[in-house]
Amino acid sequence: MTSHAIEVKNLYKIFGPRGEDYVDVVRNGMGKAELNEKHGHVLGLQDINISMPGGCITVVMGLSGSGKSTLIRHINRLIDPTAGEVLYDGVDVCKMNENDLRNFRRHKTAMVFQKFALLPHRTVLENTIYGLEIQGVERRESEKRALGWIERVGLKGFERHYPNQLSGGMQQRVGLARALTNNAEILLMDEAYSALDPLIRVDMQTVLLELQSELKKTVVFITHDLDEALRLGDKIAILRDGRVVQQGTGQEIVLSPADDYITAFVKEVNRGRVVHVETIMRPLSGSPEGLPIAADTVLEAAARTMTSAHLNTAHVVDANGRPIGSVDLQTIIGAMVMPASHHESKAA
Repeated sequence: MTSHAIEVKNLYKIFGPRGEDYVDVVRNGMGKAELNEKHGHVLGLQDINISMPGGCITVVMGLSGSGKSTLIRHINRLIDPTAGEVLYDGVDVCKMNENDLRNFRRHKTAMVFQKFALLPHRTVLENTIYGLEIQGVERRESEKRALGWIERVGLKGFERHYPNQLSGGMQQRVGLARALTNNAEILLMDEAYSALDPLIRVDMQTVLLELQSELKKTVVFITHDLDEALRLGDKIAILRDGRVVQQGTGQEIVLSPADDYITAFVKEVNRGRVVHVETIMRPLSGSPEGLPIAADTVLEAAARTMTSAHLNTAHVVDANGRPIGSVDLQTIIGAMVMPASHHESKAA
């Protein structure tokens, strides 16, 4: 089975009539402000290299103006790069002819937007089957598929409603159902939950994680919110001024921020929800004690499990259930409140 991975390589985007003329000056060190001042061109993306693994959620995070929305629009080539490649299963999207690109957009990708982008004169059902209509799928088949997804995202009974009769969270569920009905391998989600109230937002993150655990889509999720990035991302890439400043797992970024900018970002993070027990475990001495805890369990969950079992010690097990280390409650609680600088590197 193919991995459906996306590889962004040496990607530059310079906005202006002669962008390609300035790629080399940017490569040689000219920054955003100087390029704009001297040549009247805007540096959107600078030498972006990100591997987005197939079947995983890659979160691209940054403040507004960092280039994250520009980047996601290169994946389905709504924006053409000035230089570089965007490979999907080894094929460069930037070199596709019109016909191949049209097929790629229709069949391989689906987009979920911040502003929902629903058609106001169409019902929930009609909005959901819109992509299938364009693909020429037979009506009965497209309705059957759409109704299945409408139910899956929690909107059963709302099929005949119009968007203006729905709350923001419900409208976003329609957007998600529409994207899933297309059966696309790639889901592009551009600030999809940013307009939602905090509780509804968490609710929608849960919906996405539950669906993803089963569907294993290649998801590219754009956000400016670190908590959202840490909750959703199998991998996170942080952009600043059009450049990648750090990429890795949430745990790697929280434990080893690359610079002061990211240190400031991660300072307020709840470590208990990010750091795994295998990061802080000690080697086993003697036989395993206490109850078994999976290596990738986050500290908060481990502490909860141990407390409710009235145990101070537990042993950490790998994916096959083999004991690989031990932890105690005091160490876990300490690591939840303390920057874990003394165990930067992940235990093997």
